[in-house]
Amino acid sequence: MTAHTADGKKNGDLYRDYIDDRNAKSQDTLYCTSNGAPYPHPYETQRVGENGPLLLQDFHLIDLLSHFDRERIPERVVHAKGSGAHGYYKTTDPLDDLCLADIFQAGKSCPITIRFSTVGGESGSHDCARDPRGFAVKFRTDEGNWDMVANNTPVFFLRDPAKFPHFIHTQKRHPATNLSGGDDSTMFWDYLSQNPESIHQVMVLMGDRGIPDGYRFMHGYSGHTMKLVNKSGNWVYCQFHMKSKQGTKFITQAESASKSPDHSQKDLYYAIERGEYPGWDLCVQTMTPKEAEDLWEKEKTNVFDLTHVWPQKQFPLRKVGEFFLNENVKNYFAEIEQVTFNPSHMVPGIEPSADPVLQSRLFSYPDTHRHRVGTNYQQLPANAPRVPYRMANFQRAGNMAFYNQGARPNYLSSIDPISFRNRSVDLNKTHGHFTGEAITFLSEIRPEDFRFPRTLWEKVFDDGAKERFIGNVSGHMSTCTDKEIIKRQIGIFREVSEDLASRLEKATGVKGYPGISGLRFNGTHNGMAKDKSLRAANGMTIKVGFSATDNNGAPTSGTHKFADGV
Repeated sequence: MTAHTADGKKNGDLYRDYIDDRNAKSQDTLYCTSNGAPYPHPYETQRVGENGPLLLQDFHLIDLLSHFDRERIPERVVHAKGSGAHGYYKTTDPLDDLCLADIFQAGKSCPITIRFSTVGGESGSHDCARDPRGFAVKFRTDEGNWDMVANNTPVFFLRDPAKFPHFIHTQKRHPATNLSGGDDSTMFWDYLSQNPESIHQVMVLMGDRGIPDGYRFMHGYSGHTMKLVNKSGNWVYCQFHMKSKQGTKFITQAESASKSPDHSQKDLYYAIERGEYPGWDLCVQTMTPKEAEDLWEKEKTNVFDLTHVWPQKQFPLRKVGEFFLNENVKNYFAEIEQVTFNPSHMVPGIEPSADPVLQSRLFSYPDTHRHRVGTNYQQLPANAPRVPYRMANFQRAGNMAFYNQGARPNYLSSIDPISFRNRSVDLNKTHGHFTGEAITFLSEIRPEDFRFPRTLWEKVFDDGAKERFIGNVSGHMSTCTDKEIIKRQIGIFREVSEDLASRLEKATGVKGYPGISGLRFNGTHNGMAKDKSLRAANGMTIKVGFSATDNNGAPTSGTHKFADGV
């Protein structure tokens, strides 16, 4: 016999409602132990007599202390310090000619959550550190969650995915001294001086954009190349841009010292409280597969390279929609610390490209969420999809399984069958052009890798920006304990501009190398080496298993055998 309550609900249907709990006032609640038993005072304890030891039977105290001991989940290895809020997205300029995603149809909208962050520091680090900023958006569309896991810079320090853990280790504390980069920058510059493809991001980081004046005043970039697929099955490559409606502002290195450690958090939170809702335009750059091949063959720009950008004169921005943040969170831990973003969370019509760093992130992000938050992290309200159909799959149990799909079969049953929807994207056509043998691959530095950094120095930075850049770099290098590292890095800067390198030599008092043609790198093949013995990274043998390729991982002519684009 099924037991019912007085109001007719089944006992199994009684549970705490998340929305009700989130919005309830303290005056409307009753103090209880975790099992729901009312308790008269949170400070009471049970003990033997008036001055004796405590009693193990005091569940209230034991439960209180045990839960307190477990209040923290592991902080993020990267992007640990962050802020966030809720809002909404709306498509203003439909993209249905290029993409079949429902969210890009005319007038479509959805709720969003954004988490901004610094990258290298711990959860208690300073908001105004010179560091890239994370810009992650969760679009809760009618076809599932689409996570745009972006940064405030269009490029990054690397293009070979296996380098990522190594690079991040150099952004953390020294294993012996436990000092951060502010007191000892040796590890930081050691890595950069051995991996010169990082130079584009270094130019951005050490420039004015290195410390944005809060999260409202910065743009966001996917960095990675994606694919958009339309209803006809044709596809194009795509880069996403999120352009701040507030414009951009920066803080100088000197000014950063006077700011609150939580400057960006305060600015975002109180702006929303004042009704000054920050907004961004969502834009795309697109190119056909043939254009991607031509871009490499003619200009040596690689759409799969996270250190390259697409020229906007050739591939102009096209606005798709806009989004605003208009709601602060009620509980930071529940809604921001536990929120998770995953670049492999895509909806029909959006697909990944062969960008190797993106491909590695498709695995790494959900893997870290399962470790940090738990196997069933997507059941948490902050992460759960909000779709107009009843979701089902055959994932069951695991730690903290709340929605465990009732008595429905946990296998593909013919007795109690589940419903299916036909695939809307022909994956064979979208991804089927890749054929080849398994190879080992490591990119090499080439003259084209200095083209975009050179443009920044010569055409984007004004005189004041150049002076600040030199001051930022030389100041940061002042705690580097190895002059050979500085010599190598100045040699890399010299490939960008002799003017830049000469200024740095004067500022640091260190004479750098005349360029990189005489250097061997431990992390990157040197395609600019005059002596062939210096070309292979880390003393590898060129003749046997040399892992550099003529195209440096770019799509060459004829790569897209089955794709015509739109």
